[in-house]
Amino acid sequence: MRAALLRESGPVEARPLAIVELPKPEPGPGEVLLRVRACGVCRTDLHIAEGELPPHRRPLVPGHQIVGTIEACGDGVELARGERRGVSWLASVDGTCGFCRRGDENICDAPRFTGYDVDGGYAEFALARADFTYALPGELDDVHVAPLLCAGIIGFRALRVAGVQRGERVGLFGFGASAHLALPVLKSWGCTVVAATRGEAHQRFAREHGADWAGGVPDVPPASLDRAVTFAPAGEVVVGALRSLRKGGVVAINAIHLDCMPQFDYDSLLWGERQIRSVTNMTRADARDFLELAAKIGLKPTASVFPLERANDALLAVKSDAVEGAAVLTL
Repeated sequence: MRAALLRESGPVEARPLAIVELPKPEPGPGEVLLRVRACGVCRTDLHIAEGELPPHRRPLVPGHQIVGTIEACGDGVELARGERRGVSWLASVDGTCGFCRRGDENICDAPRFTGYDVDGGYAEFALARADFTYALPGELDDVHVAPLLCAGIIGFRALRVAGVQRGERVGLFGFGASAHLALPVLKSWGCTVVAATRGEAHQRFAREHGADWAGGVPDVPPASLDRAVTFAPAGEVVVGALRSLRKGGVVAINAIHLDCMPQFDYDSLLWGERQIRSVTNMTRADARDFLELAAKIGLKPTASVFPLERANDALLAVKSDAVEGAAVLTL
């Protein structure tokens, strides 16, 4: 099979992914082999490729927003050959630790991640544990369902972690693949949505997708926010979100990597029972609930398509914010 292989971390400008031929994998017990049809390109893939996240294995096939059809099933799997399934960031959990037993599998003590601990979807075929694959809404084609599998699910979890209630004022700080999928969910809940993001193009993109107000991160929205979610991996954005928050409000940090947290004034920005929460991974329940909601509200991402051979270009486009919405590899 053809695959985009990461042997050593490095800046994506140096094109760290090589298109190679690898043996086609075989599914073991409880696994499925997927013929990959599309794979979303996530900012987490960028962090992995450039080494901002410490390597878990090398060489590695990245990619964790996989849309594919079942090519073969291992022992004990009852899914049908040819069925379309999705794979997300969480590849497996131990199922036995205290967090898993109480339903918090997103913070499992021994998780494994797709395209990080196990090979992912930047390839013609990918293995996955069958119980960590998802039925996909038939209304969306491969390209437009792929970004739902991480950007969408994680954004949805971020709204849950922030404690968003129907009709509230919610801020989205950073407006890329995940935020542009969270926005229609918020609108379906009757929320007022503001977007704080750099660059007039991104602000226009947010307004075109239904934001009630859009401005820069240093700008303060016209009214204080009940909740805010930050999507940019920058601590200064978290401080900007706090600056816009009412007393008792919540900021959820939706980033697997954060550069640093700058000093900020506790008295004016955090006092008053404001809260900062982190968003860690996702659960299979999050995935199922979000995919059901996405089908119900007709959620359709904006996507830019790249062939597998241009995987380095796709990562570079994500890094330079040259993509409106999501980048997706097609095979």
